[in-house]
Amino acid sequence: METVVNVNELTKKFGDFIATNAITFKVGKGEIFGFLGANGAGKTTAMRMLCGLLTPSSGTAIVAGYDIATNSEDVKKNIGYMSQKFSLYDDLTILENIQFYGGIYGLSKTVLKLKANAIIEKYSLEKVKNKLVSEIPLGWKQKLSFSLALIHEPKVIFLDEPTGGVDPITRRQFWDLIYEAAANGVTIFVTTHYMDEAEYCDRVSIMVDGKVKALGTPNELKNMYEVNSMDDVFQILARGTSTK
Repeated sequence: METVVNVNELTKKFGDFIATNAITFKVGKGEIFGFLGANGAGKTTAMRMLCGLLTPSSGTAIVAGYDIATNSEDVKKNIGYMSQKFSLYDDLTILENIQFYGGIYGLSKTVLKLKANAIIEKYSLEKVKNKLVSEIPLGWKQKLSFSLALIHEPKVIFLDEPTGGVDPITRRQFWDLIYEAAANGVTIFVTTHYMDEAEYCDRVSIMVDGKVKALGTPNELKNMYEVNSMDDVFQILARGTSTK
């Protein structure tokens, strides 16, 4: 399998504090990779480095073929990013958001028009495309945010708690979009606080105190710790709580 994210001994220090401590892992093309950890575990710092937003203190990482330390701008051009907190501009219409993001990623007018029409048709947005994003339901916002993160056809997309605050049905629909993208060869790197979503990932890593404490498929991790759910695995590793 082609490696799209290759992380080796990646470390970030803030003074004497080690936020991310020599983490190492690889993520393949089309893989859904869950990146889990309690608040303060170091996963946000790690993700910011992998997105080219934060320079590592030591170690290396190659993302979409580019070194995050020396080619951070190329990394940004070849990844997609979606956050629970900020992805769309509420004071722009649906169509204006699509045009804005397409322009940011440097799409030609011809390609952007085709992409916009495809997104509007896929989600049946023709009648509401000129509505402000602030006026549409959260589920539509999520789907639109995901589509815009993919509009420039990146090799990898980083999803930072993308399903926070939505109902279970909408979450499941969103994961259908993730499966579709992965089937098309896009690598999915996702953080989540919902342990049932960890079960949907091909592989999962769990960070504790800046280090990767566990890495494997959900079934491998459940078998390793002799438990029945990823929530139990997380409680053991991140909380130090035995489920037995």
